[in-house]
Amino acid sequence: MLTIHAADEVRRSWEGDDSGRVRDGAVAVEGDRIAAVGPLDQVTERFPGARVRRWPGVLVPGRVHEGPLPEAPSPRERVHAVLKSGAVAVREPYADSPELRAAARRSDVLVLTGTASPPALVPGGRADLAVFDGTGACLATVCAGRLVHRRR
Repeated sequence: MLTIHAADEVRRSWEGDDSGRVRDGAVAVEGDRIAAVGPLDQVTERFPGARVRRWPGVLVPGRVHEGPLPEAPSPRERVHAVLKSGAVAVREPYADSPELRAAARRSDVLVLTGTASPPALVPGGRADLAVFDGTGACLATVCAGRLVHRRR
């Protein structure tokens, strides 16, 4: 099913220039891929039957968690804590056990080597995105097209 994630602002990348920003923007997600990025009215016109999820705040590419995973009772809960922060990827040195790597794999969390980062929000790219409110709190995380965290 195609889902459109709409927000007050969409930033195609973490870069600072305004060219990648779309006010009243949207990202259409089909499966684990991005189908379209642009102004909400244009995206909904292109995909009229899609479910629309509206988020207050800024929608951006999912983050990379840059350190040890938070402590929790199980590897699954440690990975979920990362997802709650808006991260969709962890650095390989911190996924330091077979259990953590397996939990990351089951959740579609990327385990990155070197300085690699998730790509910008582009059609055809993997649907990894997060929404943050004005205080910087993560409202939602979409990892490989699945809504894996939503703050109530």
